[in-house]
Amino acid sequence: MVDYSKWDHIDVSDDEDDTHPNIDTPSLFRWRHQARVEREEEQKKERKDVEKGTEKVQNALEDTRHLLEDLSTKGDKEGAKKAGAKLKQLEEEEKKWREKEAEIEKKEKQTPWNVDTLSKPGFEKTIINSYEKTEEEMTEEEKEDKMDKFVKKNEKLIKQFGMYKKYPDAQQFLVDHPNLVCEETANYLAIWCINLEVEEKHGLMEQVAHQTIIMQYLLELAKSLDRDPRSCVRPFFTKMEKAEKQYQDAFDDELNSFKERVRGRAKVRIDKAYREAEEEMEAERLARIGPGGLDPADVFETLPKELQDCFESKSVGQLQACIANMKPEDATYHMKRCVDSGLWVPGGGEDKEGDEDGASAGAAAEEEEEEVYEEIDKQTSTNLDDVD
Repeated sequence: MVDYSKWDHIDVSDDEDDTHPNIDTPSLFRWRHQARVEREEEQKKERKDVEKGTEKVQNALEDTRHLLEDLSTKGDKEGAKKAGAKLKQLEEEEKKWREKEAEIEKKEKQTPWNVDTLSKPGFEKTIINSYEKTEEEMTEEEKEDKMDKFVKKNEKLIKQFGMYKKYPDAQQFLVDHPNLVCEETANYLAIWCINLEVEEKHGLMEQVAHQTIIMQYLLELAKSLDRDPRSCVRPFFTKMEKAEKQYQDAFDDELNSFKERVRGRAKVRIDKAYREAEEEMEAERLARIGPGGLDPADVFETLPKELQDCFESKSVGQLQACIANMKPEDATYHMKRCVDSGLWVPGGGEDKEGDEDGASAGAAAEEEEEEVYEEIDKQTSTNLDDVD
């Protein structure tokens, strides 16, 4: 037989016409509709709170069961007794939450139907199933883009996980943040280790390396069992806390091997940085080389103190006086090296723009330069006459 009882109470008063003439009908309809919407929102919130409470108790139950199992294996009777008492208390709480869920379902069934729940369109929306590419199907650009988005969103949490030293703390953190159990987290931690080694933060590198191997072990365990990595968190930490020698030795070997690889990668990066710095310095040095193939910095260092003062002061008059007081062969030697290195540019005072003031200044500078060379030639000639 068909059950027609569900049609006994239907709330369709939003658009009724039998209202008192003195009542503002549109306003009345609006108030009724608003009150109904608010009731529905309260019911949704109540259901959400109950579901959240139930989920929290279920997680606590699962953790306590694992704890009780571990304590029983280790022979800790006192700890097992406390864990058993807590488990019983959590089971009572779960029962209460289940009763609340049943009450909400009953209340929802008794709620009168209304204009929004009586019927729904047959085709409310079109759903196209999205296809997410696997790592093997992604291009390098797609992988980099995925990694960048993940890091921007979770970098702070990943670094927080990298700092945990105790297994229970790390386990609880991953239980609270299951989205971190993935390949992107392992990659970020590995790169962070190399950066820390380059910065010579060796102790911190070893700490993060330990957490990196934990993440890699979780991923490998999930792959071997063909399971979601998030479901492997508790089994992995249970094995580590039991400290099975074979399992612990394998973990330590992988950790030591990883740290050696990190040190090797860091050394390669440091050597590359040194080479690039040397090449840059060499390029800068070659850019300074003068027309005669000499480095102005090297030439300047070999000049007598009085000549260095002349170039620092940029005074041609002072340079003329200094040349006049030097031996001709010394003056010729040093000035030739200055020209070859670019410290002294004959005719360098000329103005390229060609205006009158610039031309006058250029001519004056050229005249002074000629006087310097004439002074050198004069001293050389005098010296030759004395020899004759």
